[in-house]
Amino acid sequence: MFPTELNYKIKKSAIIAVLVIDDAANAVPLARALLRGGIDAMELTLRTNAALGALRAIREDVPEMLAGIGTVLTTGQVDEVVAAGAAFGVAPGLNRNVVEYAQSKGLPFGPGIATPSDIEQGIELGCRTLKFFPAETAGGLNHLRNMAAPYQHLKIDFIPLGGLNATNMRDYLASPLISAIGGSWIAKRELIAAKDWNQIEANAREARQNADSVRG
Repeated sequence: MFPTELNYKIKKSAIIAVLVIDDAANAVPLARALLRGGIDAMELTLRTNAALGALRAIREDVPEMLAGIGTVLTTGQVDEVVAAGAAFGVAPGLNRNVVEYAQSKGLPFGPGIATPSDIEQGIELGCRTLKFFPAETAGGLNHLRNMAAPYQHLKIDFIPLGGLNATNMRDYLASPLISAIGGSWIAKRELIAAKDWNQIEANAREARQNADSVRG
C-alpha cells in the first residue's frame, strides 16, 4: 500500500506532524515552521473544511514537505484527497470499502488498527503500514509488541498516534516495529490558530533532536 520510496521517506522522517487547521491561510507558514524545526512530513486531518485547501497550498508553495491527509472516512473523501494531491491517506480505523477504494485510485493508504483482528484484516487487504490508534490508551508500545509478534515475519510496520509526546516518543522510535510516529503535540490546534510559528518551530526542533538521538 505504501510504495517503497514513500515508505523510505516516512522512515527517514521518523516524525509525522498531525495537524488540525481551521484557516488554510495558515498552512504555508505552518509548513515552513515545521521544516525549520526539522520535520518534513505531515498529516492534515479532515476535521475542518480548511484541510484540503491547506494541502493544495502546501503542495504548491512548500513542495519539499511530504503532506498527507488523515481522518479519511469515506470513498468520497478519497476522491477529494486524490484530487488535492495528497502523498498518502490514513484513517483512525479500518473500513474495507475505503481501503479498497483508495487502492483503486492509487492512493497510498494506512488504515488504523488496535487489535489482532484489525491487523489481519489489513493483511488481507494488502496493507503493510498500519496506523496504531489510539496508541497509549490502547495499551501503548508493550501492547503493540505483543499484538504484532505473530505477524512480524510479514514485515508489517506501524505508525502510532494518540498520547505520544516528547517524553515517550524515544521508546516508540527505538522499536523496529515503528516506521514513524504521529505527533499532534508539535503543532496543536490553538498554536496554529494563534500563528505561534516560533513555538511550533521550537517544538519541532525538540522532537527532531529526540528522534535523531534514537535513530541517528
